[in-house]
Amino acid sequence: MLRINEISVPLGTDEKLLKKAAAKEIGVFEGDITFFEIARESIDSRKKNNIKMIYSVNVELNGDENAVADRFASNKVCTCEKYKYEMHENKRVSLFRPVVVGFGPAGMFCSLILARAGLKPLVIERGNDVDTRTRDVKGFWKNRILNTSSNVQFGEGGAGTFSDGKLTTGIKDARCRFVLETFARHGAPEQILYSSHPHIGTDKLVGVVKSIRQEIISLGGEVRFACRLKEIYEANSYIHGICFTDENGIDNDIETDCLVLCIGHSARDTVEMLYSHGIKMEQKPFSVGVRIEHPQELINRALFGKEWNNPLLGAANYKLANHPPHGRGGYTFCMCPGGTVVCASSEENRVVVNGMSEFARDGVNANSAILVGIEPEHFPTEHPLAGIALQRDIESAAFERGGRDYTAPAQLVGDFLKNNPSKKLGAVKPSCTTGVSMGDIRKVLPVPVTDSIALAISAFDKKLEGFALPDAVLTAPESRSSSPVRILRDEFRQSSIKGIFPCGEGAGYAGGIVSAAVDGIRSAEAVLDDCVDDC
Repeated sequence: MLRINEISVPLGTDEKLLKKAAAKEIGVFEGDITFFEIARESIDSRKKNNIKMIYSVNVELNGDENAVADRFASNKVCTCEKYKYEMHENKRVSLFRPVVVGFGPAGMFCSLILARAGLKPLVIERGNDVDTRTRDVKGFWKNRILNTSSNVQFGEGGAGTFSDGKLTTGIKDARCRFVLETFARHGAPEQILYSSHPHIGTDKLVGVVKSIRQEIISLGGEVRFACRLKEIYEANSYIHGICFTDENGIDNDIETDCLVLCIGHSARDTVEMLYSHGIKMEQKPFSVGVRIEHPQELINRALFGKEWNNPLLGAANYKLANHPPHGRGGYTFCMCPGGTVVCASSEENRVVVNGMSEFARDGVNANSAILVGIEPEHFPTEHPLAGIALQRDIESAAFERGGRDYTAPAQLVGDFLKNNPSKKLGAVKPSCTTGVSMGDIRKVLPVPVTDSIALAISAFDKKLEGFALPDAVLTAPESRSSSPVRILRDEFRQSSIKGIFPCGEGAGYAGGIVSAAVDGIRSAEAVLDDCVDDC
């Protein structure tokens, strides 16, 4: 098979014409192409008066493909093999079922691999199934009554279920392709297989995660919701069992020699319990900041020019970073075109915000996090869990400033840059699901963070015209972009207590849906390698 890169065609070019363009690129007849598929699709909007689509395609030919490839630079045309995930050999001899804690991306894909290997995993998830969870979340946004076990952070699908469902990742691992193919097989839009900015959307993720759950169950796995890990039982630095509290509030003891922790970045009580058992952990850098909201039309016009409302382009998105020569940088994160700012609290009397988009991305506003990194040397103490304490302090301050009812504190960009509290809204109507309280977000976030955000906004305005729109709304705080703690693991992916496999975002080894899913797959493979007795 040949991969042909950098095929530039006008907007609206259909697949038939794209196939013809591919044949022309490599100097063959269209009829010589026996197989054709799009490998990657992106938009080139550098020339706003002549926006193009850029494609990479895979083709199979009647003839010598190597001879064709040899005529071109390897970055233009090269031979390639169609990716296929190969199941790990199951070397596990234990009769105990593996237990997976958490059913976000890491837990889902770990459980899926274990189930396909015939190990019939038991999955316990502290939140509810995705349908019940959706009702819980919407009820919280409407009535301000928080379910601390079932919310934007906890429940089937993990925190990513109430997000943009963004599938971009910076990791280079062939398993990423398997993750995308699995999502597509379970109902995600086919575009995720080739889009340069793949996303599922919160509305479509609901059906996808349910479908994956059903496959796990069909293979003998068991998924139990509203079940919280309460205790672990260990002896001689080996795991021997766990206790979990079920949906009826009853404690259940389970004997196991394999516990995969896919707990997510917000299961703070679970991390504290594990720390009390002496599991080795360390501080980890994390980021904190705000959500910024602009009219989506402003972003479209800035990036697409006269084509700003062309339906073939959809809602424009951006990714920006500022790296000043001295001081902290700032960057945008998890940009949600046509999306909504959501209250994502999981602990009482604390406010957290995040962004969410449906697949259509057809909302009035665009929103994105603007984040600033905080390194361990800036944590309040050297305690391994000091980052969690810092997050909690910020979220508690936001709760107080918002009015103690989960309203989020907010400020206009113009006022923020002038260091003036905001007293009323401007032309941009904020979308936060629990409402906003106008004021001074500098009272919520650390001074080095707000100073860096101010510098970043001004820098971003030079790259994207209108970014510093005075009426744009800043909502705080975005404090759960990643875990502030890392649960240490060895070369066999096990913690200091053998048989426990820390995994995914909550353990400090991933950052996003795809990387968490890949970490879950690799942890499942480590379980199948069955190296516990050899450690």
